[in-house]
Amino acid sequence: MDLGLKDRVYIVTGATRGLGNAAARQLVADGAKVVVSGRDEKRVADAAAELGPNAVGVAVGNADPQAPQRLIAAAREHFGGFDGILVSVGGPPPGFVADVTDEQWRDAFESVFLGAVRLARAAAAELEPGGVIGFVLSGSVHEPIPGLTVSNGLRPGLAGFAKSLADELGPRGIRVLGLLPGRIDTDRVRELDSLSADPEATRTAAESRIPVRRYGTPEEFGRVAAFLLSPAASYVTGVMVPVDGGMRRGF
Repeated sequence: MDLGLKDRVYIVTGATRGLGNAAARQLVADGAKVVVSGRDEKRVADAAAELGPNAVGVAVGNADPQAPQRLIAAAREHFGGFDGILVSVGGPPPGFVADVTDEQWRDAFESVFLGAVRLARAAAAELEPGGVIGFVLSGSVHEPIPGLTVSNGLRPGLAGFAKSLADELGPRGIRVLGLLPGRIDTDRVRELDSLSADPEATRTAAESRIPVRRYGTPEEFGRVAAFLLSPAASYVTGVMVPVDGGMRRGF
């Protein structure tokens, strides 16, 4: 199936590894051009080099107020414009309510929530009809995940913002949506599993609760992201799409 991605341009944040990187790789594989970002300059350069000539890297974190302007400028300078953005950010630190400090809450709010709002707001001001804004969120949008109090607090609010933005931008022909990954086999998920006394048993127990009985792969997530960002999904907006092997059972 031709997704219509050839020569379209996307900004993908948090793309040096994990789900953001998987999405960027699939976009490039399907013919798109990407601006990828992350906080570490070397990782950004390495990620862009691995993606090839249709990628350029910008070392900037989502929490940086200058990130939107720098990323949009890079897309225009290198590729002549942009057609969409996928806002991905590393997960906030794990912890229960009593463990998380005010400083950790503030840092996470700046990167996970406010940084995403700034990026979406800047993209909305620049995108033409047919543009798309996507957010990589979490299954915690629907159900809290034990030990991820900060994520449980911030992700649902960002999903609500995305739905409000979809209503506002729909008349302009701009789509807004979210992706809700479940247990995808990334460094982040493996790190969370390793916090338990028996990581292997934790993974086995988690897999037993997933209808397809396994963790997803980053490549599987990347394919879903590429489709939703593409013109092939031109009538999909205002929704939160689970990518979780069937874990989300409600409507």
